[in-house]
Amino acid sequence: VALVTTHAPLRDVPGLIRRRKIVEVVELTRDFCRRLGVRRPRIAVTGLNPHAGEGGLLGTEEKRIIAPAIRQVGAIGPCSADTVFYRARHGEFDAVVAMYHDQGLAPFKLLAFDNGVNITLGLPFIRTSPDHGTAPDIAGRGMARPDGMIAAINLAARLAFPRL
Repeated sequence: VALVTTHAPLRDVPGLIRRRKIVEVVELTRDFCRRLGVRRPRIAVTGLNPHAGEGGLLGTEEKRIIAPAIRQVGAIGPCSADTVFYRARHGEFDAVVAMYHDQGLAPFKLLAFDNGVNITLGLPFIRTSPDHGTAPDIAGRGMARPDGMIAAINLAARLAFPRL
């Protein structure tokens, strides 16, 4: 899962959706999938509005901004966010680009809360971290699980040494 916007109030998200940003995120996602060995990544892009706007009935961002970006990069969509993650989970897509934080991360964390990994794409170095964050609320209480950190380290090693 990759995000077009990150930590922004939901009311601000429509104004942050830009064609060039969608193109950039899809291209970074495609490159990352290839680094993982996916030769021809199938990347789905969500719409912003429910049911990907239903042809303009529920918003126009899909027609005006999202669909042209998708055509430019050869991705798939705009897909309805309420079904695209199910479709990806069942092998139809290799990655999903979501428009905003909770649209993409709520389904991701449902599936991989304990061992999900955050990767910052587009940097000249590898940067991974446990997706659940630092969890300061449970620090020192004997409740933390190491799964996320182990997964982050393993992925960083896999990216650094792809032929091992």
